[in-house]
Amino acid sequence: MTARGARLFSSVLNRLGPGWLPFADAASATLPLGRLLRLSLFQFSVGMALVLLNGTLNRVMIVELSVPAWLVATMVSVPLLIAPLRALIGHRSDSYRSVLGWRRVPFLGLGTMLQYAGLGMMPFALLVLSEAGESTAVVYALSGLAFLLVGSGLHITQTAGLALATDLASEASRPRVVAFLYVMLLLGMVLSALAFGSALADFSQLRLIQVIQSAAVVTLVLNVVALWKQEVRRPELTAPDRPRRPFREAWGELVADRTARRLLLALGLGTAAFSMQDILLEPYGGEVLALNVGQTTLLTALLAGGSLLAFLIASKRLSQGEDPHRLAAFGAVLGVFAFALVVFSGPLAMPGLFRLGTVLIGVGGGFFAIGTLTAAMALAEHSDSGLALGAWGAVQATAMGLAVGAGGALRDGFASLAEAGALGPALTEPAVGYSIVYHLEIALLFAALAAIGPLVRHARGGTPSGTRLGLAEFPG
Repeated sequence: MTARGARLFSSVLNRLGPGWLPFADAASATLPLGRLLRLSLFQFSVGMALVLLNGTLNRVMIVELSVPAWLVATMVSVPLLIAPLRALIGHRSDSYRSVLGWRRVPFLGLGTMLQYAGLGMMPFALLVLSEAGESTAVVYALSGLAFLLVGSGLHITQTAGLALATDLASEASRPRVVAFLYVMLLLGMVLSALAFGSALADFSQLRLIQVIQSAAVVTLVLNVVALWKQEVRRPELTAPDRPRRPFREAWGELVADRTARRLLLALGLGTAAFSMQDILLEPYGGEVLALNVGQTTLLTALLAGGSLLAFLIASKRLSQGEDPHRLAAFGAVLGVFAFALVVFSGPLAMPGLFRLGTVLIGVGGGFFAIGTLTAAMALAEHSDSGLALGAWGAVQATAMGLAVGAGGALRDGFASLAEAGALGPALTEPAVGYSIVYHLEIALLFAALAAIGPLVRHARGGTPSGTRLGLAEFPG
């Protein structure tokens, strides 16, 4: 390209403006776009770890390695043990003592090394587990330790990384940064799923070792690049003689706030409602609507596409001053209609209605997540953003994990009762188990609306709701 052509191309880009560049307006003077893109790589690595733990290894362990399903479920659920501790992790990063003046970097480094160590030992632990026959307690412990290390590192990295992003972003740009980091998490999950699927298409034990240990190296590289020269040293915040509030006192102050209690309650109920269907949508499409494998696989793309659309819209609306509680409530209302469409699609035999419901579940869940995340940062002063972010992450991750497990168990239980005729002659179809779970999700969304409703009225009454929430709370 000639110099004149390059100048012309640059001029065209400048005339397009940030409106044509997704999330370009998320940048600010304190967090330029290039720096924000680099920082967001930690979310990409978190998405990669989530796909590996919750997706790829599920199938590999059960199908290729012949590990019992109950043991796989137990191993995958081990990282949930750390989720409730995210509030404590955030508080510790808020009040960390360091002569170097860093609060977030030490936790990012610790989380990264835990992930690296867990992924490094994981393939060998799994291979020993699959070959051990009557496996010993030591083999179980080593496999569980690998999952625990990865899960711990994931939660610590995300909690500290989001708190750092909140520290760096300006108040006005935080809603857009929240949405941008959410998109990076989705991008990491999608690209990692494609990469893992391609690499393991021709499965072998050696290939499994290569893939998981490559993920360990990529995680280390991405996180180091993400945190490099991001946090400004502030010795006055980390001085050993600086007074620190005990965690119990800080947590008590947070939950003593009626707004905080309602928000966290609504978050738990809404997250559970949107998460119960995670492992049921594709089976419902195949068993009830007779969709083939390719058609059910497309449902994941539709769900992710709906979430992405919600993030884009939410970013713009929040930057224009939209109340985050109202945005979250709107997401819950959309979810009610979405699950209703899914329920009716079976009796009406309308796959199109089912696909529309799937997209709306993604949109509603995206609005709810971004709205509650943005609202959460108003719960604390900026210096306590780690605690607020940790509280959001603890509730969200715990509710999601419990809901996914409960959704599968409820579907299986009611399907067995329906098949045995215990629910009456009118309820013997394969859709019964799914339908009961979907109706329960609708009830949970109504409960979430009841919890968050007074906060919306409070905001509409003109009472200031505090600093608009930002990125810090995002967990995964």
